[in-house]
Amino acid sequence: MDVEALPEDFRELGEGLVYFMSMLKEVRDLAGALSRGDLSGKMPGPDNELAANLKALHATLKHLTWQTQQVAAGDYDQHIDFMGDFADAFNSMVTQLKERRDEVMAEMQTVQKQSQDLARSNSLFETITSRMSEWIVMINRETGEHLFANHPVQNDLANEIFESQLYKILLEYAEEINDEDEYKEAEFPLISDTAVQWFSVILYPVKWYEHNAVAAVLTDITEEKRRLKELEDVAYKDMLTGVYNRHFGMKLLNGWIEERKCFVIAFIDMDRLKYVNDVFGHAEGDRYILRVAELLKEFSPDPIVCRLGGDEFMVLGRDLAMQEAESRLDALRSKLATVDYANEDGSISYKCSMSFGVVEVPANNKTPASDLLSLADEKMYEYKKAHKAERRRLAPERTPASR
Repeated sequence: MDVEALPEDFRELGEGLVYFMSMLKEVRDLAGALSRGDLSGKMPGPDNELAANLKALHATLKHLTWQTQQVAAGDYDQHIDFMGDFADAFNSMVTQLKERRDEVMAEMQTVQKQSQDLARSNSLFETITSRMSEWIVMINRETGEHLFANHPVQNDLANEIFESQLYKILLEYAEEINDEDEYKEAEFPLISDTAVQWFSVILYPVKWYEHNAVAAVLTDITEEKRRLKELEDVAYKDMLTGVYNRHFGMKLLNGWIEERKCFVIAFIDMDRLKYVNDVFGHAEGDRYILRVAELLKEFSPDPIVCRLGGDEFMVLGRDLAMQEAESRLDALRSKLATVDYANEDGSISYKCSMSFGVVEVPANNKTPASDLLSLADEKMYEYKKAHKAERRRLAPERTPASR
């Protein structure tokens, strides 16, 4: 904007608008970088009050990244005292990692001491492990013969399906271990018709009397897997609708492009959400959002539905032509518009609708993910303009008297 070209009475306002737009651009750039997981971008200036919360989030994420790197490097003294449930989960994870490292070191020291007197140490090993909560299994590395199992294994593996799977998996791991290896770590599930149980295992090559054996120390991590799944849901799911969030959607979109997959990307915009929020309240607006999110799950047998924010969604579909995708979205749009949705007190009903744009992405695509999304967004606006007259009929003829 050329402020100098404005009438003198409006120049101060023009300068303010220019300054305000520059702050908005800084906020937009920072928000875009955070959505991509990029913490190295240029930060807004110190006088940009609009970006205060985003800058605080940026600082928090950078510090959390540093702490995670420290944990990955073996520093288990890291602690988080903010971020609520995530902090509890992080601190619990670090504590468990530290305990496991100590347990592994203790077990290795025990094995080294036991090697000094094989017969006596084996007897002591049996006595000690019979009182441990961990599962201890000893098998012959060459024949798969079961040499020893402490009481927890014998008691807990009454399920023959679990037991047969366990020994088969351990034998496969045992065959991969050389005498020069100190130990091997792995995770695996045991699966029956009614349950899935996850275990972590540390395997040590040992001499057990005359046998060339492997000692497996197993820990039930089923509950940890469940908690990890909950954390992933928090990180990748939209809290209101339960569909994927923008972060996950863009991550997956970039992954599909790198893997040279053929797919379609659809940008969906809900029509008249602001009207519903203003007239009936945000609770009714949330129900409208949920209605559209559930409907978009019907796009294909295994759709990727992501809420980009507010009234915008993205849907990714594998191995679909653009015409087929548009036909399916048209059908869903018609289904959405066939019902009169009543507000909470039932005094008035309204129509729901959505606009969309679809882009087909070939395997040889060179266009970045953000540009593909922008192209789909542009096509959505073309669709919205083409159906403008139809959307005007979506509003009820009257509004609640209290409004």
